[in-house]
Formats: sequence, C-alpha cells, structure tokens
Amino acid sequence: MDNIILIPPIAGVIGLVAAFVMYRAMVRYPAAEGRPSEIAELIRAGAKTFMRRELLLIALSVAVIAVAIGVSPLGLTSATSFLVGAVSSATAGFMGMMAATRANVRTTTAARDKGMNQALTVAFYGGSVMGLVLASLGLLGLGILYVFFGTDPETAEEIHGFAMGAGVVALFYRVAGGIFTKSADVGADLVGKVEAGIPEDDPRNPGVIADLVGDNVGDVAGMGSDIFESYCGAMIATVALATVLVVEAGEAVGVDVGGALVPSQSLMALPLLLSSLGLMCAIGAIAIVKLASGLQPQVALRLGTFGATGGFIVLALVMMNWLDVGIGTWVAVLVGGIGGTIIGLSTEYYTAGKPIRDIARSGETGPATVIISGLSTGMQSVTVPLFTIAGMIAVANWQSGLYGVGIAAVSMLATVAMTMAIDAYGPVADNAGGIAEMSAMGEETRRITDSLDEVGNTTAAIGKGFAIGAAALAALTLINAYIADVSLRIDDFSLAISQPNVLIGMFLGGVLPFLVASITMNSVGRAAFEMIEEIRRQFREIPGLLEGNAEPDAVRCVDIATTAAIKRMLLPASIAVLSPVIVGFGLGAEALGGLLGGALLAGVLLALTMANAGGAWDNAKKHVEAGHHGGKGSEAHSANVVGDTVGDPLKDTSGPSMNILINVMAIVSLVIAPLLES
Repeated sequence: MDNIILIPPIAGVIGLVAAFVMYRAMVRYPAAEGRPSEIAELIRAGAKTFMRRELLLIALSVAVIAVAIGVSPLGLTSATSFLVGAVSSATAGFMGMMAATRANVRTTTAARDKGMNQALTVAFYGGSVMGLVLASLGLLGLGILYVFFGTDPETAEEIHGFAMGAGVVALFYRVAGGIFTKSADVGADLVGKVEAGIPEDDPRNPGVIADLVGDNVGDVAGMGSDIFESYCGAMIATVALATVLVVEAGEAVGVDVGGALVPSQSLMALPLLLSSLGLMCAIGAIAIVKLASGLQPQVALRLGTFGATGGFIVLALVMMNWLDVGIGTWVAVLVGGIGGTIIGLSTEYYTAGKPIRDIARSGETGPATVIISGLSTGMQSVTVPLFTIAGMIAVANWQSGLYGVGIAAVSMLATVAMTMAIDAYGPVADNAGGIAEMSAMGEETRRITDSLDEVGNTTAAIGKGFAIGAAALAALTLINAYIADVSLRIDDFSLAISQPNVLIGMFLGGVLPFLVASITMNSVGRAAFEMIEEIRRQFREIPGLLEGNAEPDAVRCVDIATTAAIKRMLLPASIAVLSPVIVGFGLGAEALGGLLGGALLAGVLLALTMANAGGAWDNAKKHVEAGHHGGKGSEAHSANVVGDTVGDPLKDTSGPSMNILINVMAIVSLVIAPLLES
C-alpha cells in the first residue's frame, strides 16, 4: 500500500489516453463539405479569437498573483502549485472547447446522412473529450503535487495553491464566457426573431455565429472550468481536513474516524483515490452510452449517468475495505452519490416538467405573467436541493465528522467526467442545429438536431443544478478546512454568532453574491445593447441582407462580444479574489469566517433561483414552439420569448458565476489562513 499515492497521476494519464482515443474516434466521422464546413470554421475561428485574447489576460493576471504569492511568506512552492492549477484548468477548458467545435459539423452531417443514433454518438464523443480531459488533468496535476508535498502533514498546505489557480482561471472562463454567450444570444434573438421576424439561427442574422461561438466558450470551456475548480477544491479541502486530524492524533498508529481507526496514509490519500476510481467508472459509463445509442437519447444518457454513479458506490466499498477505512466513511460516499442524483432530478423537474408547461400557458396572458410564474418556479426550486444538501451534511457528519462531509463532496464529483460529458454534449447539439439551419440541410436533419438539442437543454439544466450543489459542498468543505487550519494556529478561535466581527463578516459575505449578480447582469445588458445596435446597423446598411442576397459581417459581432466580455469580467473577478484578503487582514480571521458563511448561503440560494428560473423560461418557450398554445408566431410565443430572453443572463451568466464566487473566496481564505491573526 506504500505506492497508493501513485494511483491518482496514473489514473490521470489513463484518462488523457481515453480522451485522445475518443477525440480520434470523433474526428474520423465525416464533416459535410461546402457551406456546413464553412460555418463550422467561422465558429471555430471565433472561439479561437476569444480564447486567445482571454488567455492573454489570464496569463497576465496569473503571473501577477503568482509573484505576489511567491514573495509572501507562503513561498515559491505555493506559487508553483498555483501556476500548475491555473495551467491545468486553462488547458482543460481550451482542449474541450476545440473538441466541441470539431464535433458540431460532424453531428450535423451524421444527422443528415445516418440519422439520430450516429448523431448522438458524435455529439456525445465531443462532450466526452471535455469531461475526460477535465478529470484527468485535475488528477494528474494535483496527484503529482500530492506525491511531493501532500503525504507529509507539515507540507500538505503547499498544494492549496492548485485550487486557487484553478479558481482564478474559472472566474475568467465562466464569467467572460457567460457575458459573451448571452450578449450574443440576447442580441440575435431580440433583433432577429422579435424585430425582424426571421427564424432562430437564420443565416441572415449577423449575431448567429457569435451566438454559436458563445455556446462553446460559455457552456463548454466555462462550465468545464467551473466543475474543474469544484472537483479539485473538494479534494484539496478534504486532504486539508485529514491533515488536521493526523496532526491532532500525533504519534498514534491511526486516526479515529467514525469509530474506525484509519491509517494516516489512507485517510489523506482517500479523496484522490476516490476521484481516480470515479474517473475509471466514468470511462466505463461513456462506453455504456455508446452501446445504448440505439435507444432514445435521454435513455442512453440516463443509463450512463446511473451506471457511473452506481458502479462508483459499489467499487468504493471494495476499495475502502482494502484501505482499512471504516464503513461510516463509505456511508458518506453513498450520501454524496445519492445526493447528487436527487439534486439533478429535482432540477430536471423544475426545468423540464410540469412547471414549464404552466409557464408556457401563462404566456397566453402576456409576458408579465410569464415573468411572474418563472420567478416563482425558480424560488420554489431551491427547496429540494437545500434540504438535500442539509441532509447530506447531517448524515455524513454523523458517520465520520467533518471529514465525512468532505468525502461526500468528493464522491458527488468523482464521476465528473461523465457529468461533464453529458453537459458538454448539449452545446455540440445546439451548434449542430444552427449549422443545419444556416446551411439549409432540410427539415428532417433539423428535426433530428432539434431532438438532440431538446435533450441537451435538459442535460444542461441538470448540469447547472449539479454544479451548484457540488460547488456548495466543495465550498463548505473548503470553509471547514479553513476553520480547522486557523483553529490550530489561533487559540480560542471560534465563529460564534454573538461575536460582532463574525456578524459583520456574515452581512458582508451575504451582500457579495447580490453585487456580483448585479454586475454580471448589467454587463450582459450593456454588451447586448452594443450587439443589438450592430445587428440593426447591418440589417439597415447592408443591401439585400434581409432578402438573403448578401452575407452578414459575423466577425464584427464576434469582436463586439469578445471585447465586452473581457472588459467587463475584471470587476467580478477582483471582488472574488480580493474580498477575503481585505476582510481577513482588515478585520481578522473570525470576520473572514463569517464572510465565507454569508457568501455561501446567499450564493447558493441565488444560484439555484436564477439557474432554474432561466432554464424553465427557456424550455417553456420551446414547449410553445413545439405547437402548444398557438405555436410559433402566437402571442403566447412572443411572451415566452421575452421570458427566455430575461432568463438567459440568469441561467448562463449570473447564476453560474455564484459557483465560482463562493469557491474562489473559500480557497483564497484557505491559502492565506497561515498568515492570519485573530
């Protein structure tokens, strides 16, 4: 068992090999020549343009933060960990996005030439590359750092910087990607569908290419970096909790966890080992989806999801028995797997079940009632996930203390490669539909891509719910690790609500999610205004554009969205990184603990409300477009288009930014914990 620490990096290498095999299998499928390939190349070029400019800003920001960490008492090792985390996250997002931009046209071609089954396979392969690269780079980078520093309680805190690096990149990818995609989406919809009365993804609309680019930079690279940060943060926080337990146990042979005497090495390595096992289960589940591609897309994806989770829970019991870890800690694994499933199913109900039909029907009385019913649905949707998270915490803590809560978070994210594969499949299918419409491939092709996109909308909504739940548990684990770390250094440290500094911190933390949500929503609104003005200008000034006799200037729209996104992401990113530093050094460790608690609760509530309301509005519009309540062109359709437009920045920009906000604040706090005083 002395070599168990080598398992995570080895698993990472295996995962990267599997991702390469998946990528090669995907690019072997043909891409239709002519107009479809030209459109796909425009999408790919736009995505590359955005990523190049964003990566330059990321590189500058990461370099400044790395230097600051290196010259501080934290030292060069922490700075190196920070850089490794940043590079791993940036690479995962970029590679996943490039795979998705190659899968889109191949999905369209498969839908035209071979039908639903092969189109599902190609789209899923494109998403699988993102999922596998994400999990593999996380395990490889973090696993190598753990081999050198994580096994010794005296140096284990050196790996904390990895999560901070991943979080900083996630901030840029997620927030900038969200602003880009929604400014393009809102602009294209309002001018194209509402003002000009032309169909969605119509080739005459100058904003369509930017909208399709946004699907990749926001919903693939952005979502991937979001999950990557939670994935690595949960592992690092649980290792930190294990380190505290080992230090407190002193020279004892093992550590008492849930009534079982667990070897120190097993206790500290378990988070990474569980994630390694989860990656192997996800690879198997991806194969299951391929074998089941002859079934309905929803059924095939469900088989893969449940297969990955079920296999992981069973095999985790075998592995933990081998590691001499008690049954109580395995119960935490069980709780994590079941809890993630419940949150996903709850999200599916509120974004694809009866509530969306109610919202669609309310459109018969105008947009105001659509907005009211959508907000009501979003607020109500918070209940089940919050009760689930509370139950997970209670059971995991009962069985194996705070360490068990960390293990529940790790277990919820262990099969993230499969979760992300299903989520990234959605944008690929959406792009495929856009390419089919713009290249006039016919009704049958569009029907197949629309069916895939409809499933993709549901999987994306589930993915957002899962990401929020995972971020909440990961942030809670990071906060617990922060408290445990500070308690070792500061005598009589506590977060009693009767302490003024703790209350001040809680109120400050509670207001930050609202502030960041406001900033990001305004950013989308202002960027969309610029996009709308440009699309109107092109319709007005390019002769024959609306008649289909001229080409729109799509590059100009991509440039507007890119500039707006990169310029307006800096303030939210600065708030997330600097607020823990200012409060921690200005008001003390107790105030910082309160800040984290307030931000966690407010952030999770806001994130769920916004993401689920936005998802419900989106699917309500699609429900009307399927022929209900008058179908396309009816008053109910117009009202639901307004709801969808309002919901776009909520579900794809402001809501997801809450995940990054609470996790980055928590990991920055954990990194600076050794420098704080009471």
